[in-house]
Amino acid sequence: QVQLVESGGGLVQPGGSLRLSCAASGLNLDYVAIGWFRQAPGKEREGVSCISHGGGSTSYADSVKGRFTISRDNAKNTVYLQLNNLKPEDTAVYYCATSQWNYFCSGPMPPLGYRGKGTLVTVSS
Repeated sequence: QVQLVESGGGLVQPGGSLRLSCAASGLNLDYVAIGWFRQAPGKEREGVSCISHGGGSTSYADSVKGRFTISRDNAKNTVYLQLNNLKPEDTAVYYCATSQWNYFCSGPMPPLGYRGKGTLVTVSS
C-alpha cells in the first residue's frame, strides 16, 4: 500500500521560511515523478512544483519561482519543498502527490495517482 506522509507545516511570519517533507512508503521514488500542490480555502487546487525521476528536471508555478525549491533524497525515499520569502497568499494546505506511471513532470502539477493528507502552512503576522 502506497502512503505519502507530509510534515513541516506551521505558522510563519511573512518573509519567513519552512521546509516541507514528504516521506513515501510502498513505492520506490527513484523511478517516479513527484511533487506538491496546494489548496487554500475557497480556491482551486494549484500545482506548486514537480520533480522528475532522477531529479534532473523540475517545474514551478510562476507564483513560487525563485522562492520555493523542490528536491529529493532517494536514499530516504523522501521529497522536500523549501519555502522561502513566504507571503500571506502562500497560506494553504500543501499536499504531496505522485503516481507509479509517471517518470516525468508535465508542469508544476504533480501526477495525482497518490496523495498524502496534507500539511497546513499559514503565513501571517
